[in-house]
Amino acid sequence: MKSKLPLHLHEILFSSSVPEESRKINALVKKGALKKLAPKIFTSNLEDAAEDIIKRNIFLIIGTLYPGVLLSHRSALEFRPTSSGDLFLTNSHHRKIKLPGVTLNIMEGPKALAGDNAFTAGLFVSQQARALLENMQETRKPGPQSKTLTLPEIEDILEKVINAKGEDGLNLLRDQAKEISTIIGLEKEFVHLNKLIGAMLRTNSAVQLTSPGSRARAQGIPYDAKRNELFINLFVELKQKEFTPVPDPNLSVKAFRNFAFFDAYFSNYIEGTEFGIEDAKRIIETQQPMPNRDADSHDVLGTYKILSNRKEMQITPETPQQLIDILQYRHQILLSARPSKKPGEFKDQNNRAGNTFFVDYKLVRGTLIRGFDYYKNLNDPMAKAIFMMFMVSEVHPFLDGNGRIARVMMNAELSAKAEAKIIIPTVYREDYMGALKQFSKQHIPDAYIRMLQRAQLFSSTVRGEEMDIMQMVLENSNAFDEPSEAKLKIMGK
Repeated sequence: MKSKLPLHLHEILFSSSVPEESRKINALVKKGALKKLAPKIFTSNLEDAAEDIIKRNIFLIIGTLYPGVLLSHRSALEFRPTSSGDLFLTNSHHRKIKLPGVTLNIMEGPKALAGDNAFTAGLFVSQQARALLENMQETRKPGPQSKTLTLPEIEDILEKVINAKGEDGLNLLRDQAKEISTIIGLEKEFVHLNKLIGAMLRTNSAVQLTSPGSRARAQGIPYDAKRNELFINLFVELKQKEFTPVPDPNLSVKAFRNFAFFDAYFSNYIEGTEFGIEDAKRIIETQQPMPNRDADSHDVLGTYKILSNRKEMQITPETPQQLIDILQYRHQILLSARPSKKPGEFKDQNNRAGNTFFVDYKLVRGTLIRGFDYYKNLNDPMAKAIFMMFMVSEVHPFLDGNGRIARVMMNAELSAKAEAKIIIPTVYREDYMGALKQFSKQHIPDAYIRMLQRAQLFSSTVRGEEMDIMQMVLENSNAFDEPSEAKLKIMGK
């Protein structure tokens, strides 16, 4: 409750033992700003089902309400509830806790060891060697209610270790498992795991494997005069244009979120944070990073967190200070996993892209304030979106994440007026970057404006209640192709 972030960005809140905080939560519940999901768990999300909210915040919930608990067995390898909604954990005593959509199966066992991973809040996760031992335990429950993975699934994991780290890496994992087994009493399980690894390394033929393998100066807010000229050029051009409204076809909750996923995916892909589409879906569905790509995964999660929040995407600045505040707290969310990039703070050193030098860090605040003077005098949502995107991109106010935050700010202008938001797909990257660069260098904004108009027209065809349908439209539009391989098609136009 003490965070400076707006209430609607706190999807999960917890009851407090502090009377004053508890009274605040109760008052918000009575007011209808919060709803209770389960004992001690509240949400500001009044649209989604309780099960969905719980599932995507489950690890924060576990760590906060049951500090010191260990995510173990299959859950330590899958990082998500099973299809039956089961998660498996280890603590000092047995306990089964039913939450909307998720059942916490807490088993009695050894606490976290050295090498087990601190995850989120007070939650720990079994390190890989320990988790594999736990998955070699016998279980009476089959399928998704089983605490262990099947042998083929375990073999797949061992295969991935070999592919990533070679046989030496698998041998190291075996050594770690042997040491851990004596500490937690799983010596018998190590015998089975050792045989399996031996078969994988072709040193034990007795085991049959089953798996298929970032004046003003007198007032203390100096600004970049060159960029101010660009802002004037763009402002004058936009004031002279009439934009045909393009209604947002994705107004339902599900369609809005589906579009937000693809927006987040492409916005990160264009900046070099590249994932396969299925990996990106898994990150969003589980709200958890991919192994060995924690920061990249959180980039996608942070972008999606903003884009998928309808309340947030309807917020646009009304004053220069609001512009600065919105930029900073959105950036804080966007790059939360990259502390070296100082999320939420304007850059403290100059940045560049090739031969392009962006606004001097000492002039960032003043240049944004100056640009706001033009922005506030634009009326059409598309005109405001086009101006906002260029202003943020050209100033480059942060050490990293500038392109993504610029596109978020652009789409907030459109979302606030229920107009079609804009995706910049992979295949359109060169058109996008080239138009930005051309305007920045030649001071002629026409190509830049036309580029975004075309992108909006394309984006308005990406619609539907089902993500697979949206993906099919994108595929048919060549959206996922590299610019050297194809051109953007606008389906049905």
